[in-house]
Amino acid sequence: MKLSFFSLASGSSGNCYYLGTPDFGILIDAGISFRTIKKVLKDNNIDISKIAAVLVTHDHADHIKTVGYLGEKMYLPVYTTADVHRGIDNSRYVEETLNGSRRIIQKEVPFMIRDFSIVAFEVPHDSTDNVGYHICYKDHKFTFATDVGHITDTVKKYMSMANHLIIEANYDEEMLKFGTYPAFLKERVSSPTGHLSNREAAEFLATNYTPDLKDIWLCHLSRDNNHPELACKTINIRLFQEGIRVGKDVTLTALKRTTPSEIFEFD
Repeated sequence: MKLSFFSLASGSSGNCYYLGTPDFGILIDAGISFRTIKKVLKDNNIDISKIAAVLVTHDHADHIKTVGYLGEKMYLPVYTTADVHRGIDNSRYVEETLNGSRRIIQKEVPFMIRDFSIVAFEVPHDSTDNVGYHICYKDHKFTFATDVGHITDTVKKYMSMANHLIIEANYDEEMLKFGTYPAFLKERVSSPTGHLSNREAAEFLATNYTPDLKDIWLCHLSRDNNHPELACKTINIRLFQEGIRVGKDVTLTALKRTTPSEIFEFD
């Protein structure tokens, strides 16, 4: 059965991703409205009733705005760590408190959602807690690593295992340096618990590429400090320096900030 992936939104205004088979699917983060989630799924011929669960990376508003509704009104289990759940409970952006929908997971302890084998792993970011997800289905291995302050050995381990990698490329260093952000915000973005730059993502990809990696999606691009074309160009050039050819050895796509991506399908 074909596996499908697409981004519903990927940026500081809201994040949500879909991964599924013809029988079921999951959402990774839910930082956009329920109405938008339902419409985008319908536009891709996916009924909301096919969603089996929601995985949450961390408790910042652009990742959790709709998890309360999905959990308590749509009766979907919401998976994340105990600390992230506490952050969700304390968030003023989540109206419905998670009760029966709450599912607590442990980092690097595998769990199953239907046919998906999933591992959450530690990711550095200035939230209550923060994880990425490594998801296996048959021969396909997806790694989601968004809001990454810096690449630790743990992050490197799970990103290096992926056939299909969703990696943050939040900002261009020059645009951030000379941009309009106040100094404290520039420091926060570029700190080891902030976000990953185009250059840092490019360096990781160039020095850790293996032929097992088939697809790269750049996520969580900044509205003010990045451009999709610039992010792709930075990474394309660095890969080319290592003899890795985008379009032949690996695909490279920058996910849109506020609108859905195309749907990607895998046999």
